[in-house]
Amino acid sequence: MVLQEKYSLSNGVEIPKLGLGTWFIEDSKAPQAVYEAVKIGYRHIDTAQAYENERGVGEGIRTCGVAREQLFVTTKLAAEIKSYDAAVKAIDGSLKLMGLDYIDMMLIHSPQPWADFRGGDYAEGNRQAWRALEDAYKAGKLRAIGVSNFKEQDLENILSSCTVSPMVNQLLVHISNTPKNLISYCQSRKILVEAYSPVAHGEILNHPKIAEIAKKYQVTVAQLCIRYDLQLGTLPLPKTANPAHMLENAQLDFTISDQDMEQLAAIEQISDYGEFSFFPVFSGK
Repeated sequence: MVLQEKYSLSNGVEIPKLGLGTWFIEDSKAPQAVYEAVKIGYRHIDTAQAYENERGVGEGIRTCGVAREQLFVTTKLAAEIKSYDAAVKAIDGSLKLMGLDYIDMMLIHSPQPWADFRGGDYAEGNRQAWRALEDAYKAGKLRAIGVSNFKEQDLENILSSCTVSPMVNQLLVHISNTPKNLISYCQSRKILVEAYSPVAHGEILNHPKIAEIAKKYQVTVAQLCIRYDLQLGTLPLPKTANPAHMLENAQLDFTISDQDMEQLAAIEQISDYGEFSFFPVFSGK
């Protein structure tokens, strides 16, 4: 079962191959979502300072009944934080808010603040934020560190000056949006790609071609989408608070053929993410 499978990060830390995303899960509902996921078998939970549910996720981790060392928890440094001192304060803030002695992984959420996504030059700010993550990693507060939404030039900026290389780059990866060159670039540098929004916030669930291929494998479109990301060598993070969907998303005991993988990779990119289109990361900026 995929929930028992793991990737090894470049520093040897093991990370479960499937995680639960928690974006838009309210803080008050996060403990129950974590509890339900862990009961099903999930051991990897992903949150962020920007999600405003770290407290609830931390409560869920502490009270779910599974030993802390068996769980993998990721959070993300707010995209607006681009100085060393602010990053140090925010890292300690997440630890305190979550009520945890350590966090398994922390990522820089974006190379630019959300208000200027894919805009100005924040190279120096990212180097400072990264130095704070390195120091927290060396101090044992974080078991792994990485980035999110970073393009090649953003990664080169970190790699040119770091003492610890990023272990992960979390990217928008789904059928119809497969950044092959960036994924290959990351993999060549031993940076694991995590795939958020593997079902494009539901906007591809009614795509006729994808539905046709899913039917061929006798699986749901969501299962096909998550399996697609796994077969790219990425780590999918489907988001849901619904236990039935959590269970379905983890039932991935099938293999998409090479021919169908090619067909899925060639599907034209979705241009409308519905109610999520106004978020910078989905706006095409």
